[in-house]
Amino acid sequence: MSLRTGPTGTGPRPHVRPPEAGAVVEGEDLARVDWWGAELDGVTFTRCRFEDAGLEELVTRRCVFDSCVLTGVRMGGARHLGTAFLSCRFDRARLFDVTWDGCKLTGSQFPGAQLRPMTATDTDWSWTSLRGTDLSGLVLAGQRFREADLTGADLRECDLTGADLDRARLQGAQLRGADLRGASTDAVDWRAFELTGVRLDLVQAVQVARAQGALVVD
Repeated sequence: MSLRTGPTGTGPRPHVRPPEAGAVVEGEDLARVDWWGAELDGVTFTRCRFEDAGLEELVTRRCVFDSCVLTGVRMGGARHLGTAFLSCRFDRARLFDVTWDGCKLTGSQFPGAQLRPMTATDTDWSWTSLRGTDLSGLVLAGQRFREADLTGADLRECDLTGADLDRARLQGAQLRGADLRGASTDAVDWRAFELTGVRLDLVQAVQVARAQGALVVD
């Protein structure tokens, strides 16, 4: 499916219209499109490129972005409802004030992306690369970060209660004031980050003690 309706260039491309509901779009160059305030319903994008696109206030419902490149995309104020971004790249993306509701972001990478403030509920961040990202103060309770790379991420004052952090990489992460109570932390290396001010439950406290070589007895 082609969305082009005019010549391409180096500036904005308002002539490229958003696809209709249920459309399947594969391998399209959608760089610099201006879809401000557009609504996408059930659209599937595969291996499409959205470099420097203007997607502010975009609303997506049950869409799929598979292996897409969203480098430099502007997505402030967007709302994603049940949408999946699978193995996508968000290099230097501006994602402030985005709502992720019931979304799947598995395998996506966010180098240099601005992710806060944002609202995320029931979202799957498994296998994502969030290295060095600022997630401080966000409410991410109950969400899935299984095997996510959070190396060097700023998680200060972050609410991660009940989250799935199994096998997540947290080396060098800033966690002061974070709440990890009830989080699943299988195979997390508790020696890899500073725990000062971190809120833990009793099970986690025992895990920390054992990681430091203590013999915990009943």
